Amino acid sequence: MDEIEYVVLLDDDGNEIGTAPKSSVHGTDTALHLAFSCHVLNDEGEILVTRRALHKKTWPGVWTNSFCGHPHPAEPLLQAVNRRAEFELGLALTRIELALPLFRYRATDASGVVEHEVCPVYIARTVDDPTPNPLEVVDARWVGPVELAASLRTAPWAFSPWLVLQAAQLDLFAERQWIEHRVAS
Repeated sequence: MDEIEYVVLLDDDGNEIGTAPKSSVHGTDTALHLAFSCHVLNDEGEILVTRRALHKKTWPGVWTNSFCGHPHPAEPLLQAVNRRAEFELGLALTRIELALPLFRYRATDASGVVEHEVCPVYIARTVDDPTPNPLEVVDARWVGPVELAASLRTAPWAFSPWLVLQAAQLDLFAERQWIEHRVAS
């Protein structure tokens, strides 16, 4: 029997107000809840983008950031980031940096399912090659930041809305500025 996965529910101010089964909070009237996103870089300064598995409830088959997830109740965010990196992509992360602590969004996919999350955004490094878990990821690619920025500008509909919004806030469109800063540090 599968274990029920719970998410942390939040009020409009971002305060924890309880928990709910993950399966119950992703629908047409999704409650605000806590999540996270992570962008993974390699030593060449490339960004790992992934294509969501085709059976995912929200944005199936869409290209997105390296990985996302939800912390378990009482689980520290950094622990959740490392757990999901290993589970989704078989990656060990280093130099995890909180890049957008207050990122928040609400988006509705073509089927009417809503994502409504307070979603801190992390940037991390790895020396590993991804080994995608087919339950989560159908494809993974390392891409240059300039190439990714051009794709996001010309075909934003091919990417998750949170990736498009995060890229704009991370100045991904500003050539290699934010990547070079993080590769050098």
